[in-house]
Amino acid sequence: MIPVLRWILLPISLFYLLIVWTRNKLYDKGILKSKSFDVSTIIVGNLAIGGTGKSPMTEYLVRLLSSHYTLATLSRGYGRKTSGFRYVEMTSTAVEVGDEPLQFKNKFRKLTVAVCEDRCKGVEILKNNHQVILLDDAYQHRRLKPGFAILLFDFRSLFSTIITLPTGNFRDNFSASSRANLIVITKCPRRLSLEQQQQIEHQIRKHSDAPILYSNIEYNQLRNRDHLPVELDLSVYHILLLTGIANPKPLKEYLLDKVASVKQLTFPDHHNYSEADYIKINSAFQNLQGNRIIITTEKDIHRLHKDSLAALPVYYIPIQLDFIADKEIFDRKVLEYVSLTQSVNKH
Repeated sequence: MIPVLRWILLPISLFYLLIVWTRNKLYDKGILKSKSFDVSTIIVGNLAIGGTGKSPMTEYLVRLLSSHYTLATLSRGYGRKTSGFRYVEMTSTAVEVGDEPLQFKNKFRKLTVAVCEDRCKGVEILKNNHQVILLDDAYQHRRLKPGFAILLFDFRSLFSTIITLPTGNFRDNFSASSRANLIVITKCPRRLSLEQQQQIEHQIRKHSDAPILYSNIEYNQLRNRDHLPVELDLSVYHILLLTGIANPKPLKEYLLDKVASVKQLTFPDHHNYSEADYIKINSAFQNLQGNRIIITTEKDIHRLHKDSLAALPVYYIPIQLDFIADKEIFDRKVLEYVSLTQSVNKH
């Protein structure tokens, strides 16, 4: 449901829609030029703002491909205070490279992780030493022509009014789904009805013939700030849920029936925590009664300064993408694309 006040901004949304539509048409007709590369390039993106599960999808692709090919991920590095091309190292900070690239590097230490706001420049630097480059959140980066495009839709976004910013949450025309090779509906309910699937597919089929697959989020074992798994009986704990992500609602819903209580402290997506924030966090934690811990997200753990919350019990819950069905179709399509481009590039 869109708040009434945002409907006041509808004229701006229509103007924004016209600009985006015109830009896409200029690229589609070749008036604005896109650059392709002789390396396998897979982009992961969405049409709406944030919260569709791009990071879990990128991690899924890393697991799928890294044992067969030399792999790199390339992101813009949202939230960083640097610019230009940078490799992400184990010693990097979220301020230098962004939280998501740092998460990738911590999870896959042998993986090449890089950030660059100019994706073409980034691919140019990476392409000679890598067979596959995964571009996180690059669907709207039309200057680069990808070899394979994976488009994500949050399940709930398809059952609300689809309209562009600032009235709605879409940053691109829905018709842009025509550029996707695979479409994945993320964060689906565990019991996805046939009627819901038909409604979604009716909507998407107006613009795209790409395979439509369904997935949800799987929550993994609790970990501490050193990324080590821990065993806790959450049912006896009062939780301060600390989030700086686009959509913390699914995590809260997951925790509600597993803990004694949840108090939520929410910050904007990719938020860089300040000393004032740490004071606020500490105060909120002290106001909890009984057994108490802080639970945050895997992205947030890389932005939280260890020293600032050293005296508090802080944990995070990793997540991963889990296909409801047809995982084999997804894997086969991706592997076929990469295998074909590797074969072509050898000749």
